[in-house]
Amino acid sequence: MTPYNQRIRAFVELGKYLTNFCEKCYVNDDSIDLEFKEIVLRAEQENGWFTQENILYSLREWGKLLNQENIESWLSHYNLNLVDTPKTIGIIMAGNIPLVGFHDFLCVILSGHKVLAKLSSNDKRLLPHLVKFLVGQDPSLQERIAFVDGKMEGFEAVIATGSNNTGRYFEYYFGQKPHIIRKNRNSVAILTGKETHEELVALGEDIFRYYGLGCRNVSKIYIPEGYDFEPFFKAMYKYGNIIHQHKYANNYDYNKAVYLMSDFKILDNEFLVLKEETALSSPISVLFYSYYSSEENLQKELEALNDQIQCVVSKQNKAGHVDFGQTQKPQLDDYADGIDTMEFLLQL
Repeated sequence: MTPYNQRIRAFVELGKYLTNFCEKCYVNDDSIDLEFKEIVLRAEQENGWFTQENILYSLREWGKLLNQENIESWLSHYNLNLVDTPKTIGIIMAGNIPLVGFHDFLCVILSGHKVLAKLSSNDKRLLPHLVKFLVGQDPSLQERIAFVDGKMEGFEAVIATGSNNTGRYFEYYFGQKPHIIRKNRNSVAILTGKETHEELVALGEDIFRYYGLGCRNVSKIYIPEGYDFEPFFKAMYKYGNIIHQHKYANNYDYNKAVYLMSDFKILDNEFLVLKEETALSSPISVLFYSYYSSEENLQKELEALNDQIQCVVSKQNKAGHVDFGQTQKPQLDDYADGIDTMEFLLQL
């Protein structure tokens, strides 16, 4: 087996491992990997946003993606023979949702390069355990993966993900080397008022999964003039238990109080606040909305905001649009910010 095929096989085995772990976790199977279960518990203790449900959701989705067919289909679009001399790629990972930097890690390894990863303090447990499993499948990866706590040095290119503020620092420190630097993005949904109850319930998954902390979470909806909110709120009631998560509840109470004291007009269902707003990025527990007069005008507005939008959820079946309930189920070729990470790596 070639080193390239060995690496693919390692990730395929990882997919099986993740799927098996999640299945056993949900039924409390005694044969579960206790070390991994303890790591999941520690991750939740160290970051209150990383509930076991959300961690397992992320692991389960990666388990579905990492199979032979998916990986080979994805890689078939690239000339993987381009990498002759492996380069060390620094990856600065965000920590807003579990394993948010795993796709960058996957791209670097399968492109033939080496990983030098700086983990977020909010998500420092999960990836090292997955790396331990991968090295067990393919020992040659031991020399291709390293983690760094302090200053990152000795890299030849960098992939960094952070806020608009940290993005400016990344540009300053890493701008002289080949780089992908990602900043804040948000996702939006276009509603027509003709959505079914099931579609609106699915939209709730796009809004509430990971408590809205991901760039693929819908933070704003565009609605036609005269939109009836009643069906929307009826569909959202499925997610009402989210208010029992104390960090979310604290955000809800705070944001609602601020809006009320400022005499802002809001809509509220006791766990989600809707506010009319031109901005895209809404606080946790808040969903912004704007009215549109025509699809043509809305399309122009979205095009003007393209560099701030990660996903557009709609029924329009347009390129780049995502169906209801699918924002947190990206495929291997769904690159953040629309930048082809694999192509970037292969051209270094």
